[in-house]
Amino acid sequence: MKNVLKRTAALLMAGIMAAMTACGSGDSEKKEEKSKWDELDQAQITEAMGLGWNLGNQMEAVNAGTPSETAWGNPEITKELIDKIKEQGFKTVRIPVTYLSKIGDGPDYTIDEEWLDRVQEVVDYVVDNDMFAVVNMHGDGYYTIDGSWLLCVEDEEKQKEIKDKYEKVWTQIADRFKDYDEHLIFESMNEEFNNDYGKPDPYGYENINAYNQIFVDAVRKTGSNNEKRWLLIPGWNTNVEYTAGDYGFEIPKDEGCKADGKRIMISVHYYDPYNFTLDENDKSAKTQWGKYAVANRDNWGQEDYVDEQMSLLNEKFVSQGYPVIIGEFGVQDKTSLFPDFGEFRRYWTEYIITAAKKNGVICIYWDNGYNGNKGFGIIDRVTMEITQPELVKAMITAVNSDDSYVIPAPKGYEEGDKAAA
Repeated sequence: MKNVLKRTAALLMAGIMAAMTACGSGDSEKKEEKSKWDELDQAQITEAMGLGWNLGNQMEAVNAGTPSETAWGNPEITKELIDKIKEQGFKTVRIPVTYLSKIGDGPDYTIDEEWLDRVQEVVDYVVDNDMFAVVNMHGDGYYTIDGSWLLCVEDEEKQKEIKDKYEKVWTQIADRFKDYDEHLIFESMNEEFNNDYGKPDPYGYENINAYNQIFVDAVRKTGSNNEKRWLLIPGWNTNVEYTAGDYGFEIPKDEGCKADGKRIMISVHYYDPYNFTLDENDKSAKTQWGKYAVANRDNWGQEDYVDEQMSLLNEKFVSQGYPVIIGEFGVQDKTSLFPDFGEFRRYWTEYIITAAKKNGVICIYWDNGYNGNKGFGIIDRVTMEITQPELVKAMITAVNSDDSYVIPAPKGYEEGDKAAA
């Protein structure tokens, strides 16, 4: 009996060890699979990323200076959500992330491990789905958020502290993800400027350029796949003109890159014209856009302007080997002001994607999780219902069509002679 018990115990122990080994082996294989690198040059990465979607107002949401993915009314992020987004035809997910109080005191500025774990978990939802993930540092540079610190203030001593903190924080983020494959892209920051919506000032731009250089150097120094990873950097407030024009933007040196070719991308946002895309004032908001509009249209920012802006991005960056990503673009829903608004919104969205694609520019739609009046949402993050199926269909059609594609006019406005509502 004693021998039988010993034999049984031995078998049980062997089974446990085998299970543990199998589990460990599975984890190891999964990690190895995630780190396999498929080198993608400029043309390949542009095609592979296709059309993107922003997981907006989640990992960058904050309450009294503390990041929380549910702070701004959205539910916890699930794998199901990312699966649903992929089903629609999106190939890239941008994940805005804010750190703020999740960063400890100097001199180490250690990031809260649980927060970084959660960021990684969300990234895994994306890359495990064979999609591209763009991860940035988002609200840390917002003047409107408590505890923000990545600011272009004119204070040399303060700038030394900011740059030291910035380098140490990005080093930790990059080190956590250094073995991930090409599906992960780091973006240095978001809409960074001096809180003045006028033209860039030299001092502020000098700091933005310095931040971008620190970011590139910090990521590359962590080694592994980060030595060849595509890195995304913005100019002044991610403004097209202030980035591509002669205002002081500098592409950082990338001496630590081990890839065969350039691995820097340029980040801009596109929300022009403001009164059509973002204006929440019912009296000043525009409800029609483009050549088919018959009333309540801006006198600038129409099709010719879009073409000029995309051409400028191509000439300044894309043609020189630097992919450009429009990290945010979109139009808030104003159907409450004008019943046919959705058709003009659809037309604008298709036009942006089509013009961008012709110039080698990648687009990532801004979704803040809010559906309904003045929202950008295309999916209900609780029920997983696609709330704007026609808009989604139009976007996917535009990005997958060739240069011969003709964008349909807003329904009912084909001749531009329908009376304005």
